Amino acid sequence: MNEQKVDTFDKVAQDDDRYTRGIAILQKVGGENYDAPIRTLDDIAPALGRFTVEFGYGDVLARPNLDLKARQICTVAALAALGTAAPQLRYHIHGARNLDWKPEEIVEILILASVYAGFPAALNGITATREVFEQRGDKPAVDSGTTTGDRYEHGMQTLQRVSRGSGAAVVESLKGIAPDLGRFIIEFSYGDVIGRPGLDDKITELATVAMCTALGTAQPQLAVHINAALNVGATKEEIVEVIIQMAVYAGFPAALNGISIARNVFKER
Repeated sequence: MNEQKVDTFDKVAQDDDRYTRGIAILQKVGGENYDAPIRTLDDIAPALGRFTVEFGYGDVLARPNLDLKARQICTVAALAALGTAAPQLRYHIHGARNLDWKPEEIVEILILASVYAGFPAALNGITATREVFEQRGDKPAVDSGTTTGDRYEHGMQTLQRVSRGSGAAVVESLKGIAPDLGRFIIEFSYGDVIGRPGLDDKITELATVAMCTALGTAQPQLAVHINAALNVGATKEEIVEVIIQMAVYAGFPAALNGISIARNVFKER
């Protein structure tokens, strides 16, 4: 087992120049002005700029087991949920467009943030998204969000499809104290939002794992969504990569807590 871990790391570390490897990834994300955030640090904290390139991009985002496009949408999801990094969120929305995420798909991630981080975070994220789209001349198709049919039934179908029982158990546990909260989870979270057709289930769940890990206050919910991610086709390796990536955007404590939850989920399965 130890040999396998060394082999996996060696695939990432074959290029001894971490900075060069990081710059190559940063160029794919940032496009023409890829190094603008790094240059602003030259007069006060050039070491922080170097750490950003070497660690954030050269060590972490260059890792195998999760493609860069998926990593980018998870970064947007985490920054939107945190709600404290508008400049970085704008940069990474640009990055998502550079990596071929459609404007409508990015909007879906911001709508998803309303479930896990609240409406203020989602609204602030949409403001940042609008600014980026205006700069780029993007004009996404607008969806009114009207859910046709029985919202509760639609929500239950979505919940069963992705969670296969674990989410329903959470709703059931609310019946004795806050049954309306359980109904809101089904109707709004799953019926109105998660059940929307704009993103596939796997990306939705990986983005949700990123949000719950970054927030650091939703450990039971993180376990539910790690299970859900596995149910809809994500691998253990992909989930671990999303959580490791959160060390860059939410800090090591958040990533360590997320890995602890993932370990428990994997053992239970």
